[in-house]
Amino acid sequence: MLFVALAVALSLAVSAVVALYVAYPHRGEQMPVVPWLGDALGRAVDSAPVLADDERDLQRLG
Repeated sequence: MLFVALAVALSLAVSAVVALYVAYPHRGEQMPVVPWLGDALGRAVDSAPVLADDERDLQRLG
């Protein structure tokens, strides 16, 4: 039972971070209450690899 409770708590925490990312740093806005979390998520966005439009087209053709 403890394992289930911890798994649910972990999944809720991850979903909250994803929702905050989509609501603020993804759109280029600052988080109003916890700006340090917004800065951390912004740094994660900048370091994540992203496919450019021309690379995405090559992926579809291949």
